[in-house]
Amino acid sequence: MKAPKNLTMLMFAASFGVVASLTGQRAFAQGIDSTVKKIGHKTASIAVKGTSAVTDKIYKGKEGPNGETVYIDKKDRKFIVDEKGKKVYLKPSQIHNKVKKD
Repeated sequence: MKAPKNLTMLMFAASFGVVASLTGQRAFAQGIDSTVKKIGHKTASIAVKGTSAVTDKIYKGKEGPNGETVYIDKKDRKFIVDEKGKKVYLKPSQIHNKVKKD
């Protein structure tokens, strides 16, 4: 008579363990995905900034809307590189003189 009760308890514990394990793996995988995405964006941003510094001109004495370095491409377009590594072209009203830091 005790065997079915113990068997039921064992089956419940095993099923609970499987569900908890699968849920934990999904949450862990999402954490890895967001971390990999952040690393990828940072790597792309650094690569584009490095390439732009070599192939394009840096607009001396000027900065972007949030203090970013402004680059000038071969077509005389001004742009900044965002945190995802994309070139964001600027309007003349978005470029201002660098503020001296004391």
